[in-house]
Amino acid sequence: MIRYSLRCDRGHEFESWFQDSAAYDRQVKRRLVACPVCDSVKVEKAIMAPRIGRKRRSNERTAPPPNESNATTPMVMSPEQELRAKLRELRDFVKSNAEDVGQRFPAEARKMHYGEIKHRPIYGQASPDDAKALVDEGVDVMPMPVLPEDRN
Repeated sequence: MIRYSLRCDRGHEFESWFQDSAAYDRQVKRRLVACPVCDSVKVEKAIMAPRIGRKRRSNERTAPPPNESNATTPMVMSPEQELRAKLRELRDFVKSNAEDVGQRFPAEARKMHYGEIKHRPIYGQASPDDAKALVDEGVDVMPMPVLPEDRN
């Protein structure tokens, strides 16, 4: 997954997630990326600072970001905890910026793909067979991250 800072031709800035840079290019070319403020599809990448990781030494400790104070956050986060935190952040971003269409997801995604309805960010449920059929048709979809605590 890759997150881009984007800007529409009217100057509105927003962020969006894509499977990879090729997925971004395909979606922009097909005019599927729209400004959430004005619905303009004239969108380009905004200047953004890259997130460059560095290799940590085994004796280094990491602290949570300053505005994410949480008493249950350990001082040293394991790679698994970091991954879970990122997946939770991604899932929360999608849920707060997209419409939950529930079981209608395959039908709504197809309608958007084939231009029958206006494109909008959605999420919902699809059976494995429906998801495979969508991918086979060229519809850009991906599963929502499921974390262990979601199954309890």
